[in-house]
Amino acid sequence: MRTVAFTSSAVNYLPKVRKLIKSIKQYHPEFEIVWALSDEMSGDIDPRKEGIDEVLAVGDLAIEDRLRWTFFHDIVELSTAIKPFVLKTLLARADVDRVIYFDPDMVLFSRLDDMLQQLDLGDIALTPHQTKPEATIEAIRDNEISSLKHGIYNLGFVGVRNTVEGNRFASWWADRIYHFCVADIPNGLFTDQRWVDFAPAFFDGVKILKNSRFNVATWNLTTRQFEGNLEEGFLVDSEPLGFYHFTGFDSGAHAVMANKNATGNASVAALVQWYADETRFDKEDPISKIKWCYANYSDGTPIAAWQRRLYRVRLDLQAAFPEPFVTTPQRPGLLGWMRTQALIEYPDIEKKNI
Repeated sequence: MRTVAFTSSAVNYLPKVRKLIKSIKQYHPEFEIVWALSDEMSGDIDPRKEGIDEVLAVGDLAIEDRLRWTFFHDIVELSTAIKPFVLKTLLARADVDRVIYFDPDMVLFSRLDDMLQQLDLGDIALTPHQTKPEATIEAIRDNEISSLKHGIYNLGFVGVRNTVEGNRFASWWADRIYHFCVADIPNGLFTDQRWVDFAPAFFDGVKILKNSRFNVATWNLTTRQFEGNLEEGFLVDSEPLGFYHFTGFDSGAHAVMANKNATGNASVAALVQWYADETRFDKEDPISKIKWCYANYSDGTPIAAWQRRLYRVRLDLQAAFPEPFVTTPQRPGLLGWMRTQALIEYPDIEKKNI
């Protein structure tokens, strides 16, 4: 019986994915590694040399009306939207026992046998953003209220066993994400994440992993004792750090919140600096410059966020333009409509986000 670990990203995020893969290979060489690709595979990449056992791109997944559905999503939304479909695909394989998802900006720092034991006692494993109450009003605002907006559980990690309940969860999650994977916090949605707040109510066998060594991130550093160093290893509440989530690193947000939530903690500072050193040259890697294949119309015109949103909510446009990416001088298609009729019907639409 096999354990499959997968992550999801576009091609240009491979430099980050490499750090995750390297850490999985170090601590769990028995895991098979699948790269879920919200993109088309590039001929410049040899998956085997990258430590990747299999690539599952959008085009490989059983997603109804895939072309139009893909157009609905920006790069972040699509990278999250394909996760439950990859999960279903992997669980459909009879010899797969467990499927574990890690975000591409995570790194493992020790073996996760205790996590696997907990998963094996149930069907689904989730990690909450917080496992202890915050002690200050400012931390409540920064962390607990943020979780109320984005979801109680961080979907940078999820483990699912190949059981009846595990498969039922995967199908339910895929159904919700097919229709509602959008970053729309005012309306209660944050891509794939908010939906899983329902998981403990809708499904049996949900293991909520409260061990503080799992999914350590800026949003829970205020309530976890983090110590150690790169040479001897890091400890969280006196246990080895399992995996750390470097979310928001490229924007600089991670460093800001790590400094705020772990002020003066030399161990946290050393870990953040290590990742900064590891990723220092990522933007210079030629792979990081490969354009997302769904970023533009067929003539190279960038697809604006409002155009994706408008196409998503207008069923008449979906019926009229079943191939939304295609545009030619003779048949301008959806792009032609967006440049003309859309601006008549919605004069200020370029300033808004539907």
